[in-house]
Amino acid sequence: MARPIRRLPSLNALRAFWAAARHRSFAAAAEELHVTASAVSLQIRQLEDAFAFKLFERTSKGLVLTPQGARLLPGINQAFEHLKGTIASIDDAEPDRAALSISIAPSFATKWLLPRLGGFLERHPDIEVDVKATIEPADFAKHEIDLAICYGGGNYSGLIAELLLEDRMFPVCSPGLLMRCGQRNPLRVFTEAPLLHDMSVEREPAMPSWKMWLEASGLEGVDWRKGPRFNQTALALDAALAGLGIALAPAVLVDIDLADGRLVRLADEEWKGDFAYYLVHPAENAELPALQRFKSWLRTVL
Repeated sequence: MARPIRRLPSLNALRAFWAAARHRSFAAAAEELHVTASAVSLQIRQLEDAFAFKLFERTSKGLVLTPQGARLLPGINQAFEHLKGTIASIDDAEPDRAALSISIAPSFATKWLLPRLGGFLERHPDIEVDVKATIEPADFAKHEIDLAICYGGGNYSGLIAELLLEDRMFPVCSPGLLMRCGQRNPLRVFTEAPLLHDMSVEREPAMPSWKMWLEASGLEGVDWRKGPRFNQTALALDAALAGLGIALAPAVLVDIDLADGRLVRLADEEWKGDFAYYLVHPAENAELPALQRFKSWLRTVL
C-alpha cells in the first residue's frame, strides 16, 4: 500500500516527469529543460521516492510509463497547460508600451532636445523613446524611424514636413572670455579672441561661415581664418563655453546657456537663412499615438 503524500513534490521534478513522459526519453527531456540527462533521472527518482511507486520502465525501445505513471500524466499535463494559459493571459492583459524612434542631428539632440526631454518622459512614462543621433538623412524604411527632426528648406518629397523652429545665428562667447578681452567693448573680442569654426557649413551650404557673417555685419579688421575648427556645432559651442573663443551660434541651440549666463551674445546682428528645423515623417506615421503625443508636448516647450 502506498504511503500518503503529505506535501506536493518539487515543481522541477514534476516538470521533469512531464517532459520525460511526453518525449519517452530522459535525454530529450533534458534538452527541453536545458539540464543534463542525469539531472532528469535524479529528479524522477526523487519523485518516485515521494510517491513510493515507479513512474517509468526502461525497455529496448525507450521509456514506458508504468500504470501509475500513466494515471498521473493526464493530471500533470492538464495542470501545466493550465499554468501556461494563466501566464499567457497575464501577458496579454499587460498593455504594450508605446515606442517612438526619432532621428536627429547630434548637435540638436545634445543642445536642444536632451535638456528638455525629461519633461516628455515624465509626462509620458509609458512611451519608450529611441533617439538616433546621426548626420545622415533619415531613412524611414531602412532604420524603422517614426520621426525625424531635420535642418533644411522644408522640401521633403513624399513626406510630411512641419516647421518646428526658425533659424537665426549670432556670435557668442563665455563671460570669462569677454572680461579678459575688455567687457566695456564686446566688439573688441573679435580682434583678440580666436574664432571657433563650425565645419558643418561644408555639409549645409545654407549655414553662414564666419567670412559670410563678418561681411554681412560690416565688421572690419577681423581675420576670419583664425581659430580652431570643429566638425559638429555642439563641439564649437562647448569650446565657446570653455572660453576658447567665439562661436557663431544657432539661437535655438544656445537659448538655455544664454538664459543661465553661461554664454553672452556679442552683437545684435544676426544671420537669418532660408533653412529651419522641421518635423518630418511619412504620412502613414501621422496617426501613431506616440508621435501625436510627442508633437503635442513639443508645442508646450516652444
